[in-house]
Amino acid sequence: MDLLDFEAQGLYFEEPDVLGVKEMIAVAAENYATGDAELPLLRAYFLAPESLNVLVALNRFYYYQHRLEDALNATLKALSVIRPMIGFPEDWRDLKQSHINNAPANLLTQVRLYLFTLKAIGFLNMRLECLDVSQGIFEKLVGLDSKDRIGAKGLLELVIKRKEEKTKF
Repeated sequence: MDLLDFEAQGLYFEEPDVLGVKEMIAVAAENYATGDAELPLLRAYFLAPESLNVLVALNRFYYYQHRLEDALNATLKALSVIRPMIGFPEDWRDLKQSHINNAPANLLTQVRLYLFTLKAIGFLNMRLECLDVSQGIFEKLVGLDSKDRIGAKGLLELVIKRKEEKTKF
């Protein structure tokens, strides 16, 4: 299956949120430069802990603050929100090509979101030097995405190179 050959439907950022959540995200964006962005994002999270809009905003905030563990936690939560929407296994290691191939066409946007979120988890683990986890994720993605539409192949090569460098010292 070509992961780019589909009509985008059900984009997460188009989904309605609990009253006030979008406004809190907007306040956080306005207050990023002053350092007052986290509190509105956390308030939004407490109002809507399953909102992908909130989880993506938290991920971005923490990533750009170089708080990688916090970014990873937000991204792991996002994956746990997406997974049941598409009926994928709880553990990404159990994901098979058939899960992707058998996904209904109207859920392909969520399938791609799941795969890109898994890639983000691999990337954050790579940045945190959890190279075995990162390598496992990227190997899984490369195995599921023969045309490298998700872009995990280059990241897998980087992880392998980094692991080789670490063993030299």
